[in-house]
Amino acid sequence: MTVPLLDLVAQYQTIKDDVQKALLSVVERQSFIMGAEVAQLEAAVASLSNAKHGIACASGTDALLLPLKALGLQPGDEVIAPSFTFFATAGAIHNAGGTPVFVDIDPDTFNVSHQAVEASITPRTRAVVAVHLFGQMAAIERVMALAVRHDLTVIEDAAQAIGARRQVDGEWHMAGELGTAGAFSFFPSKNLGAFGDGGMMITQDDALASRLAKLRLHGGAKQYHHEEVGTNSRLDTLQAAVLLVKLPYLAAWSAARRRHAARYDEAFAGHSAICPPVTDGANEHIYNQYTIRAERRDELQAHLKSRGIGQAIYYPLALHQQPCFAHLDYAEGSLPHTEAATREVISLPVFPELTEAQQDAVIEAVTAFYA
Repeated sequence: MTVPLLDLVAQYQTIKDDVQKALLSVVERQSFIMGAEVAQLEAAVASLSNAKHGIACASGTDALLLPLKALGLQPGDEVIAPSFTFFATAGAIHNAGGTPVFVDIDPDTFNVSHQAVEASITPRTRAVVAVHLFGQMAAIERVMALAVRHDLTVIEDAAQAIGARRQVDGEWHMAGELGTAGAFSFFPSKNLGAFGDGGMMITQDDALASRLAKLRLHGGAKQYHHEEVGTNSRLDTLQAAVLLVKLPYLAAWSAARRRHAARYDEAFAGHSAICPPVTDGANEHIYNQYTIRAERRDELQAHLKSRGIGQAIYYPLALHQQPCFAHLDYAEGSLPHTEAATREVISLPVFPELTEAQQDAVIEAVTAFYA
């Protein structure tokens, strides 16, 4: 049996009529740019995330870039970020004018180590990008405590974590809620995915929300009047319409991912060559990815490919190892937990529509390799 890493066709079939109706409504109104659905989605995502404001934009990358641009970074200003994450995290820092300072991860959760953040703060540090990787939140309350102490901005990169939450002092907080700003991606592979690119920024700050709304529209709140130089980063109305149809299903889809993850955990428990992902006890994980550590990872990947089993390596090369950041002079071994992860991780199918038979095939293929 072949099993895809992700099956968006299966998901589409469950909501096909509603999606087509929503798209047709936009087409018939010819309201393609900043139509009513965009504002509706902004309000809905802000409500989901316990945030005061939602500001839609063209991509998850822009959702990171625009809050960083709002800082007015100057040459030499530093922004701390984990090295084990998607490239957009670092690319946004660079393109906003900052110098990325890469730090190591917690080896259990793959999320940024708050101890590593603290050790990397200098007088030049302006901000921290806290990534909630693979669908579970970093220890954001500890990062925020550091930010308060050192007067830093915190941007939560929640591109993979919409709807994830964490208990802090007995209260649940949503991904993106506590930071200066939060950033979501609606790339099709995300738990809440559009039919193309899309993103959303959230914040509790009225002034920042107003500025971000201007920055995505060439720097002006009024057409042809520009208080500053912004960019074109609008979310298409068609994408907002799709996302509004999908949003009511998000919690159930994420719950299905958790059930699949629990079944994998049980199957791999105690295996000498496989380490299932670790969930921080304070977190409710949404499993955008189910990522294991595996011995002989590259050989396992080749084996799974030969069996028609979907898989992916997120990420084979850390950000501090990328050629474009060679000038930052990170020595091999400088971020040991990150570098170990790049050699060991592999992600398995965990999409909501995964059937029991499909998951059995994945489990059998993985365990057969080591047998």
